[in-house]
Amino acid sequence: MRRKKTIRFRLTMGFIAVVLVANSILSLVAVFHLDRVWHDEVQTRVRLDLNSAWSIYHQRIQSLSRTLKVARLSLQPDPDGDFHIHAELGRFLAELRRTGGMDILCLLDAHGRVLHRVSRPEQSGDSLADNALVRKALELRQLVSGTVMVGREELEREGAALARRARLDFIETPNARPSEKRVNTAGMVQGVALPLSGPDGILRGLLYGAVLLNRSTELVDTIRDEVFRNQTFDEKDIGTATIFQKDLRISTNVRTADGERALGTRLSEAVFAQVLERGNIWADRAFVVNDWYITAYAPILDPDLRIIGALYVGLLEEPYVRPRTAGIWIFLGTVAATTLGMLVLLFFVTKLILRPLGRSLSMSRKFIDGDMDARVGIRPPGEMGLLCEAIDKMADAVVERQEKLEQATRQQIGQSEKLASIGRLAAGIAHEINNPLTGVLTFAHLLKDKENMEPQDIEDLDVIVNETTRVREIVRGLLDFARESPSRMQLLCVDEVLAQTMALLHSQKAFHKIVIDEEYADDLPQVCADRNQLQQVFLNLALNACEAMPDGGKLTIRSWAVADMVCIEFGDTGCGIRAEHIKSIFEPFFTTKPVGKGTGLGLSVSYGIIQQHRGELKVESVEQDGATFTVLLPICVDGVCQLNVDTPGATASVPPGERFHPGRDEG
Repeated sequence: MRRKKTIRFRLTMGFIAVVLVANSILSLVAVFHLDRVWHDEVQTRVRLDLNSAWSIYHQRIQSLSRTLKVARLSLQPDPDGDFHIHAELGRFLAELRRTGGMDILCLLDAHGRVLHRVSRPEQSGDSLADNALVRKALELRQLVSGTVMVGREELEREGAALARRARLDFIETPNARPSEKRVNTAGMVQGVALPLSGPDGILRGLLYGAVLLNRSTELVDTIRDEVFRNQTFDEKDIGTATIFQKDLRISTNVRTADGERALGTRLSEAVFAQVLERGNIWADRAFVVNDWYITAYAPILDPDLRIIGALYVGLLEEPYVRPRTAGIWIFLGTVAATTLGMLVLLFFVTKLILRPLGRSLSMSRKFIDGDMDARVGIRPPGEMGLLCEAIDKMADAVVERQEKLEQATRQQIGQSEKLASIGRLAAGIAHEINNPLTGVLTFAHLLKDKENMEPQDIEDLDVIVNETTRVREIVRGLLDFARESPSRMQLLCVDEVLAQTMALLHSQKAFHKIVIDEEYADDLPQVCADRNQLQQVFLNLALNACEAMPDGGKLTIRSWAVADMVCIEFGDTGCGIRAEHIKSIFEPFFTTKPVGKGTGLGLSVSYGIIQQHRGELKVESVEQDGATFTVLLPICVDGVCQLNVDTPGATASVPPGERFHPGRDEG
């Protein structure tokens, strides 16, 4: 059997659900907010780090520019207006290349042809006019600096070592953008092209210097040291920097699993599309080679504003995730501990609040079990106190009403016993009256049989015989009604029982002012009932109608059949029944009559009798406009009585000699 859920259980579960749901929502919102704040904070930092990296990147180019500008002061064309290579100039340019940390340094003529290549003086005469820096400087007649791509041939003319530095094999890594290309031979340089003019202001040549970024560690390590302060975590650099040539990592301090610099690895597809294709800055967490980083990428443009690569800075995610995770767990632990404390507190508070309710329930059980002295007895503050007080008052009222009911019951029982005694006395008197009436009737018949009787005497004797016979029938009916007999269900014609009942009432003085209108249906179906009990019901209804019309009126008695029921209606034109009394008239001992005028049992007994017969007793009334009582009894089917008042629902067959038919007396 499933245990019933108490109000304490429901209230406790409701509180727990509210607390858990509220704290769960709070935790989710807080964790989401903390994660968002952390993410925004780290993203802001990495964007600032990217700006710092750009400053260092451009400082390198500006350093080259300053170096070449200083050198220009010492470079003057020959008197004929052109630059001629000689030993002293060669030494000057070599020293300039060494002190400026340049990988490439060339002296060009006014058309971009190489007059002197410092790294390989024997390689000259080739043109660098296709180089974006040189071309822009020739066009604008001013210094042009920036980052450009250089081909394998140009690098080889600078020397085999420089060409080998630019050569990188592509390495496949998870999440990297796939490529059919396997080897890179081009290079990417930071360079400056500085126009050289003669005293006449005419362009006489260019000084072109550049630093190859491929496999260079100086720039990216400078960014790491200055921007990220060379911080480490688990022997890993927290901050990393990378220079990409297109999507190829050509200079980096990001390490592979074996500790080598991750040269030759590539960008992911998402970063490639955002940075190299659209030219936007990427700032988000990303998987770089073999770790998660909070990253920022920015495109690198050449002087023609073409995207030729990207600059990357990244913060190792783990050093920031650990404190964030620890903070979240501390927060969740605090919330969990607070929730547990709240639930424990709620348990005791609920128990304290509902203690009066428990006392009330315990008192109610004792009261129901018969302990009329049981009371709640406590008065906590607030509504619970009012509830306890109301329950105790209700118990007091029930006890008081029960005492009054017991007293009224004792009075009604005494009155009923007195009425029963009067009934027995009336039955005895009727029996005594019956004997003299029999003698009078006998002698009246003997006198009629004498000879020489005058016609007037015979007529008078007939009156005596008829009236005496009528009185005897009335007394006999009263004796039959008063005679105590066991219940016996039999097939009856309701009209016959009605006629016999009304015969007892016609001679009553109380009915002399009342017009009785009897409207019985022809061929009414039979019912299965107890004759005496039906007669008692009809008598009670008729007497009640008579008492409701003390100054006279009309009593209408009708019978008809509808569906599977026989209906008998008693309608009077008396004072009617008040609306507030309608629902109480069938209760035992309920009466609106003065004391001594009624017991309040007539309608209650009648209602019980009709219910035993599987029927209905209904009432309709309008105050001062009469009342109508309707008795509905089930029709008997196939001549078999289906009712038994001792065992409801049992079937009893009625012997043929006990059956009744319309228009026939009892056999």
